[in-house]
Amino acid sequence: MSDEDHAWYEAGPERLYVITGGRTGETAKEPLDLVTLVIARAGPPHGLPPEQSAILRLCTAPISIAEVAAYLKLPFSVVSVLLGDLLARELIVTRSTVPPVADMSLIEEIIHGLEQL
Repeated sequence: MSDEDHAWYEAGPERLYVITGGRTGETAKEPLDLVTLVIARAGPPHGLPPEQSAILRLCTAPISIAEVAAYLKLPFSVVSVLLGDLLARELIVTRSTVPPVADMSLIEEIIHGLEQL
């Protein structure tokens, strides 16, 4: 890996602390994971921090959080904090690509049916 790949690390953990305001947990109501898709509702408003503005510019089309983190060269934990802030301000929309878990009773019925074959 080149030095450019770790530009965020070279600046030190202080930069990451400043970007997130010292917060470490995500603030989103729904859990965010690496494959969650992010879509910007509009362009960046005036006065938004540069990293959040960059996220909004990247998300004009659906893009995964993993891609956002890669393009910004920031760790997932930092990006998830920034996305939580954008979600709270309703500047982005997220969509999970993982389907919801089926009802456990249905799964048990399927297993029971397969056992009888």
